[in-house]
Amino acid sequence: MIRLRHIAAAAILTFSSFAALAQGERDNWYFGKGAGIIFSGDSATATNSRLFTEEGSATISDAEGNLLFYTNGITVWNKEHRVMPSGNGLMGGKSSTQSALILPKPGSSNIYYIFTTDIQAQSDGLRYTVVDMTKQEGKGDITSRNNFLIAPATEKLTAVRHSNNKDWWVIAHRWNSNGYMAFLVNEEGVETRPVLSMVGTVHGGPNRKAIGYLNASPDGTKLASALWDADSNFEILDFNRSTGKVSNPVLLKGFEEAYGVVFSPDGSKLYGTANGIGGGKAQIVQFDLKAGSPEAIVKSAVVVGTSQTRRIGALQLGPDGKIYVARQDSYHLGVINNPNAKGKAVQYVDDGFHLGKQKSDLGLPNFAQGISK
Repeated sequence: MIRLRHIAAAAILTFSSFAALAQGERDNWYFGKGAGIIFSGDSATATNSRLFTEEGSATISDAEGNLLFYTNGITVWNKEHRVMPSGNGLMGGKSSTQSALILPKPGSSNIYYIFTTDIQAQSDGLRYTVVDMTKQEGKGDITSRNNFLIAPATEKLTAVRHSNNKDWWVIAHRWNSNGYMAFLVNEEGVETRPVLSMVGTVHGGPNRKAIGYLNASPDGTKLASALWDADSNFEILDFNRSTGKVSNPVLLKGFEEAYGVVFSPDGSKLYGTANGIGGGKAQIVQFDLKAGSPEAIVKSAVVVGTSQTRRIGALQLGPDGKIYVARQDSYHLGVINNPNAKGKAVQYVDDGFHLGKQKSDLGLPNFAQGISK
């Protein structure tokens, strides 16, 4: 009987994993200097697009992997790679780390939100724009733009599924503050008053310190920040999917020009990119989140890859289970082939994915955690 239960559990787990992989919302990536990737199962094919951006971008597809639209935080292109009729003038910044993030509205199959962040804590701050996919014969158009949430804010922007698995938390960070902001998005719309958590490092000082990624673990219970500066750090925090509160910061010190962060698919590892003061020391650092105490996690840091490129930027988990690494002004992305592994067993390849005739810059598409569930 025990063996039968184990077999049944394994079958359910296998089916659940397959169902998750079959969801295609992340299948089309557009980023960098007209670069792109189309994912299908375990395969990845280079493509191109109209989007040019120094850093942030966001894309969204339907559950079958059909492209819906994409943006650099300023312009929105539809599935035919044409600018939506009202698709210009968003208040993100093409040189903002996470200039945009796209979310479906809970309870709707047609309405999407584009959240945007301004460059280096400037006055446009954090805003959202509404896209209605019933417009323009199913190609979509903007019906409301640049709705104000808060300013100034850093360039950090991510989202996590609420514990009810229907709503969303959009998470950003106040400038000159240690305040994380979690905005609830539900069937009623976007709550403009966030859950505020005063915790961890103050993000402030010279405006360039607003640079750096914010990302969430696969289960949505942890956050990681990259705090960009000549004397910069990574930070890991807990996130409560029910309340939107952030807590228990762990500071990982001494990674100059820290920029990108991403968790491994099983949530056991954290990866960060750092470039050294002024660039030229581009490396990928792994932290073992199962090491034990905060001190043990700090001590677990190991360099698992270096790049020929002077600067590397975003880290993003692909639908194929690999982590892709943005290399500035390069025809290649770096690839971490086995991100759940420890140390050099991750098999980092600097020229891991060829982009054809297009080039990467510092960014890769920004996705919400749980967008494919």
